[in-house]
Amino acid sequence: MITTPSSTFKDWAEEQLYFLGGIVYLIRDCLREGFHRPFYWGLLADQIYLVGVRSMPLVLITAGSTGMVMALQYGLGLEKFGGKPYVPRLVASTILREMGPVFTSLMLAARVGAGIASEIGSMMVTQQIDAIRALGTSPIKRIVIPRILACLIVLPILAAFANLVGNIGGMLIGAYELNIDFQFYYQRVIETSNIMDYLAGFGKTFFFALFIAVPSCFYGLQVKNGTQEVGIATRKAVVASSLLILVGDFFLSKVFWIIEKWL
Repeated sequence: MITTPSSTFKDWAEEQLYFLGGIVYLIRDCLREGFHRPFYWGLLADQIYLVGVRSMPLVLITAGSTGMVMALQYGLGLEKFGGKPYVPRLVASTILREMGPVFTSLMLAARVGAGIASEIGSMMVTQQIDAIRALGTSPIKRIVIPRILACLIVLPILAAFANLVGNIGGMLIGAYELNIDFQFYYQRVIETSNIMDYLAGFGKTFFFALFIAVPSCFYGLQVKNGTQEVGIATRKAVVASSLLILVGDFFLSKVFWIIEKWL
């Protein structure tokens, strides 16, 4: 059978509509069942450990490297124009508003999103989800909700640590590569950064957490026909989460700029 561009686009559009509809239904089920007993606090604690504590080294290494690279690039670029004193402000603002939350979320999309999709997909293949239903328990409450709540709790905390480590990395490069005094760098960051810089990035993390957890759970629950689909679901989950984070970051940045102007 020969596929034409129109049929390929139609299949792609149908797949995206099915994805959006499935996400809406999954969120509806989570809201409907999430406020009723029983609450599985132990499962939530396990997911907080797996999502947060196990991801900490990856996030901190990424944040520190990002801060150092940004300070070096800004410093070398602005040195030609005598603009090295502006490096602390530029690095701090960029990390707080964008790089800290976005890079942290992308790292979690790659690590946690893939793990959620593959784990749930494997449970679907081995009929563990059906067994949970047979025991009269909701898979949404036991499987989906703890993972979504864990991402909502952990991602803002990880982003806060990433902001701190990223600025420390920038300060080290500023001192040892750009010959900017430690005290001057620190004072410039404190004086020029404001609470809106932090809140703009902090507010995005809650949306990014949903962009990671919900599509990953959705694709994991769609696995039906063997282990080959587990790999496909994992790939789709990582791609969908990463694209939602990058595209959503633009619109969220616009929203927070509008809110900041009103305030």
